[in-house]
Amino acid sequence: NAVDINASVTKSGAGDKALASPAVRRVARELAVNIHEVPGTGKKGRVYKDDVLAFTQRATQPREMSSNPTTGQTRVEAIRGIKAVMANAMQESVSTIPHFTYCEEIDLTELIALRGELKEQYAKQEIKLTMMPFFMKAMSLALKEFPIVNSKVNSDCTEVTYFDDHNIGMAVDSKVGLLVPNIKRVQTKSILDLATDITKLTNDARSGRVASNDLKEGTITISNIGAIGGTVATPIINKPEVAIVALGKVQQLPRFDQHGNVQARSVMQVSWSGDHRVIDGGTIARFCNLWKSFLEKPSNMLVHMA
Repeated sequence: NAVDINASVTKSGAGDKALASPAVRRVARELAVNIHEVPGTGKKGRVYKDDVLAFTQRATQPREMSSNPTTGQTRVEAIRGIKAVMANAMQESVSTIPHFTYCEEIDLTELIALRGELKEQYAKQEIKLTMMPFFMKAMSLALKEFPIVNSKVNSDCTEVTYFDDHNIGMAVDSKVGLLVPNIKRVQTKSILDLATDITKLTNDARSGRVASNDLKEGTITISNIGAIGGTVATPIINKPEVAIVALGKVQQLPRFDQHGNVQARSVMQVSWSGDHRVIDGGTIARFCNLWKSFLEKPSNMLVHMA
C-alpha cells in the first residue's frame, strides 16, 4: 500500500517524474502533452505510449453535444461579399450625409381597387401588376416638379448635379444580401413597362444573378420594408443619392370621411430620409404631398402622364 501511495504522489507531483519510460516521455514531449495529465493504464498507474496517443485523440476530438442547451458560447463569422459591400456603403453614407426623416401616411384604397381591376386582365398576358409600378411612376411625376430630390452632391458639397433620368432603385432582400437594382429612365416608361422591368429585376436580384449595370447609376431609392413587416423606418440614403423612402405595410384602419363617418381605409405609412445639405423639411414635405396626391387619386396621376 505504501508503494501505491508513493506512486500516486510521484505521478501527480509537478516536479517529479511520472511512471513512464524515457521513450514514452519523449513521445509525450513530441506531441506537446503534459505526461502528468495522462491517465496510466499500467500497473501502479504507469503510462504507456498508447495512453499518450489516446489522450491526444480525446483532446483533439470535438466534445459530444449535450442534451442540455449550450449557453455562453460565441461564434465568429467573417463579413464578406455583398454583406461587406453593404456594410461599408451604409457606414460611408451615415458618416458623410446628415440624414433627416419625414413620415407621412397615404390612403391607398382607390389605388388598390384599381390595381385589383387590372391585375387579372394583365396576368393573362403574363404581366405581374404589383403596386410598385404605380409607386415608381407617381414618384417620377413628382420628381419632374422637384428635381433637387433627383440629384447628387459632390464630396465637398460645393456642387449639385441634377439628373434628367429617373433611375429609381428598389431595395431587394436577396439570398446573397441587400441589393438595390434600379429601373432606368422611369420617366419614359408606362406602368406596364415598369411592371415587366420590376418583375425581371426582382427575380434576378433574389436569385443573386442581377447584372452589374442594373446596380449602377441609381438616382433615388424605394425600400419596400412593409412587404416583410413594420410601419415606420429610418432608411439610410444610398449614396450618392439624396433621398430614399421606406414603404410600410398596408393596414386596414378607421378614418373619417368628409361627412364625419368612419370608414375602413387601406393606409400605408411612408418614411423619407433626405440629405439635409441640399433638401430641407419643407421641400421633402411638398414633394411627398405631390407623390401622395398621385397615389391617393390615380386619375390625377393619369392626367399628368405624358
